[in-house]
Amino acid sequence: MPANKKYLTRSPWIRLSKLLAGSLGGYLVTISFHAALTRVCPKEYVIVTSFITGYLLWAILLLNAFLIPQAWKTWALYIVLMGVFSGIYLI
Repeated sequence: MPANKKYLTRSPWIRLSKLLAGSLGGYLVTISFHAALTRVCPKEYVIVTSFITGYLLWAILLLNAFLIPQAWKTWALYIVLMGVFSGIYLI
């Protein structure tokens, strides 16, 4: 059964933006989260667990990009998260 046309995005730029936000933005948030985690836990433990938790977090963020209706809200959320995690790491 095909999808209802009124729920599909017509603009290819919005689809590209959501795809980039999910893949690239999700990856950058995942990396910054694990960098911030090194401030709390020993680096050896974070490196070992990041192989599994990194993929899971990235997959959740990728799906989240398509659940948020506007692409700019996704970018804003990921930039704020990346800023918070990078701030924790740099402090």
